[in-house]
Amino acid sequence: MYCFIGVSLGMVVGVLPGVGPLPAIAMLLPITFYIPQTEAIIMLAGIYYGGQYGGSTASILLNLPGTPAAAVTALEGYPLAQQGRAGVALFMTAIASFVGSFFGILLVGGFAPVLASFALEFGAAEYFSLMILALLGAAAIGGGTFLRSLSMVVLGLLLGIVGQDVTSGQFRFTFGLPYIADGLNIVAVAMGLFGVSEVMATAHRARSGKPQAFGLKSMLPEREDLARSWRSMARGTGIGAGCGILPGAGAAMASFMAYAVERRLSKTPERFGHGAMEGLTAPESANNATAQAAFIPTLTLGVPGDAVMAVMLGALMIHGINPGPGLISDHPDLFWGLVVSFLIGNAMLLVLNIPLIGLWTRLLQIPYAVLYPAILTLICIGVYSINSSTFDIFLVMFFGVVGYGLIRLGFPPAPLVLGFILSPMLEENFRRAMLLARGDWSTFLASPISATFLGLSMTIVMVALVVALRPRATSRCRHQGESRS
Repeated sequence: MYCFIGVSLGMVVGVLPGVGPLPAIAMLLPITFYIPQTEAIIMLAGIYYGGQYGGSTASILLNLPGTPAAAVTALEGYPLAQQGRAGVALFMTAIASFVGSFFGILLVGGFAPVLASFALEFGAAEYFSLMILALLGAAAIGGGTFLRSLSMVVLGLLLGIVGQDVTSGQFRFTFGLPYIADGLNIVAVAMGLFGVSEVMATAHRARSGKPQAFGLKSMLPEREDLARSWRSMARGTGIGAGCGILPGAGAAMASFMAYAVERRLSKTPERFGHGAMEGLTAPESANNATAQAAFIPTLTLGVPGDAVMAVMLGALMIHGINPGPGLISDHPDLFWGLVVSFLIGNAMLLVLNIPLIGLWTRLLQIPYAVLYPAILTLICIGVYSINSSTFDIFLVMFFGVVGYGLIRLGFPPAPLVLGFILSPMLEENFRRAMLLARGDWSTFLASPISATFLGLSMTIVMVALVVALRPRATSRCRHQGESRS
């Protein structure tokens, strides 16, 4: 029962743009004081991974990612919805989410102690190198050139350092505004870049015609969709599980990396950004695998991977449970009860999601004159509910204008979001690594893991430069041939 309450509430808050699972968990935390500890953690966990399922709905239908991870879903999901394939996109998203979650559950249940010990091998240098790899992978994503995408990553890194410096306490780029002393609100940035900018870009369009009937046949994917998706689900699940066991990596990094891998492996990368099914299923399976695997460092190491896991950690401590290597042996009823609830909860979400696809797709039939004011209202409510700050509403509108300008100029906003998310962690791990090595830069090459990540990063840069320079060389040779003739 508590699992059903959690996943149902999580799916609802995931669908609502800008709300997300974190405010729901924070609001329900006092209620869990009166619930037995196992049931309380099961309900809160259900809200978390239920929100991962529901977060894709608003991204696909309205291009409104409520979380950074859902921003990747919007890259392919929203174009599919514009092509009249919203039902298929939601169906495949539900399947990919279930596949990613299922294998994430197997990892938690079968390999938690082993994977936790592997995660202990990661120090500051390894995390820094991993994030460099993720950022360059994000630069390899976009619909624009590599240099444009890389410039967006750099802009995201600069926006991420706004606020108070953790080490020195100095305020950086706040311009005397106390509202951004703790940094820019990630939800405001993401929803402004993807949601408000889309409203501004498409508000002039008119919609005509009778509402389309959405039957079961219109929701079923074609054989080509399935053929393109099963490998991408497997790769996305592996990437998501790997990021989940690394404290601090998170679902956003997993989604962006999965999308970048699919784009690089595709024989037709020009399809990406226009409704590529494998570009939708890979990040969805990745972020749901991460949501399950993120419990491994939280439970076995006591190290939360993100803000939601930090709240979960607090809930465990409130109930007198100290997360760490001894949790599985000291509280086996809690650990294995939680693992079994993952299986039950994901089966519930699959049953809940698929029958509601027709209902969700009918949102597309609402006239723009009614839909867009409702979208902007939901954005304002969702952003305001996080910090109860009217400044965040102005912030989301500002980034909406910035996002609209980026769209017009051909700059992809997705790499900017990942750069913004990873900027504080990148800076923190870089500083820590340099302090431990007393300023010796070779520390990033001394570790085999770190050196491997940096080698992969250099490979991405070299491949991107070759791809960028090849058309220029071809056109130059063609021009010289025409001049000789």
